[in-house]
Amino acid sequence: MVIIGDGLAGGNAAATLREEGFPGPVVLISREPGVPFGRPPLSKTYLRSEEDLSAWYVRPAGWYADHDVELRSGAVAAIEPSAHTITLDSGEELGYQKVLIATGGRNRRLGIPGADLPGIHYLRTVAECDAIKREARPGRRAVVVGMGFIGCEVAASLTQLGVEVTTVFPGRIPLARVLGGEVGALIGAAHRANGVELQSGEEVAAFEGNERLETVVTAAGRRILCDFAVAGIGIQPDIPAVPVAQDNGILADELCRASEPDVYVAGDVANQLHPLFGRVRVEHYNNAEKQGAAAARSMLGSTDPYDYLYTFWSDQYEHKIEYVGHVTRWDDFVVRGSVEERKLIGFYLVGGVVRAAVGFDRGGDPELDADSEMAACARLVAARARPAAAALADERTDLWSLADAEAPP
Repeated sequence: MVIIGDGLAGGNAAATLREEGFPGPVVLISREPGVPFGRPPLSKTYLRSEEDLSAWYVRPAGWYADHDVELRSGAVAAIEPSAHTITLDSGEELGYQKVLIATGGRNRRLGIPGADLPGIHYLRTVAECDAIKREARPGRRAVVVGMGFIGCEVAASLTQLGVEVTTVFPGRIPLARVLGGEVGALIGAAHRANGVELQSGEEVAAFEGNERLETVVTAAGRRILCDFAVAGIGIQPDIPAVPVAQDNGILADELCRASEPDVYVAGDVANQLHPLFGRVRVEHYNNAEKQGAAAARSMLGSTDPYDYLYTFWSDQYEHKIEYVGHVTRWDDFVVRGSVEERKLIGFYLVGGVVRAAVGFDRGGDPELDADSEMAACARLVAARARPAAAALADERTDLWSLADAEAPP
């Protein structure tokens, strides 16, 4: 078994192969040095030097040698399914019985004047995070480009480190496309309350400086003086040369199988046919962790579909955002709690069906707390529930009663 990709999906696939009793050779091909780990602390606690990464290792560093998992450094130049071979960029060729592509994504980069100046950073790897850490000193000025999850979390962390932060992003409020206007407005208010300047509805047109970045120029002509910048404008699937069906990632079926025999896919690079949500490509920690394990079980012959409901979280300042389900467009957003008090659960409805839910400083982690409100929300999503909007909004109506009423027998 060959696993291409050293992230969370690849690491959990290797661990699952051994835990499920696979006795044969397992090779994990890694671009980054070190062992597979989870990336959330790179924008939060590791960036702020509050913890190292050891707690986020998929398995301890010595586990791989102890369990005969060979870690190989390098990049894959090509995969040839008809010959069951992999060619590394070094020219070396490896054979495989089955291969898992878990190569994740690569940062989208700004193609504007001055984009190659020193002082402009992206965040995906430990080395990139370490470079930002060296810049982040109290009193310095930073521009964060983009206010998706990475941009929001980096802006919060830099602010907590004493950096003066200005953000530039095209939307009206942060994360509106993913979470909607109500929750996005709460996130924007939290950043402003902590001193972040939000330049919304703007785009960066150029970077300027002599030997390194000194000024960010917006499309509207504003000039923002700064010491460094961090661009968080999303990722694109990192797909090696392989003749399989692709569309916004590698297309996979409900068993994580690509279009060619013995080729599997998991994590950020996978566009999976989900039993509940249809075709979905998800870029979150929890999915990579669980899909890597599911793909490994499929490689071993399991016929159980990967039907994970998807959950994710984000920490920004003292605020906690929890999410369960998946939706890109919705007809109605029903609030339980109070937007004004900044403590709520919101339900995303499509045709009256609960497709996802979000908790802002309320709800609990459905992965850890089976009795939490978000766990009840997960039950509603799984059941394709159609509760009355008034019942969802009414604090006197127990969410578990709604979930249990809608759950299949």
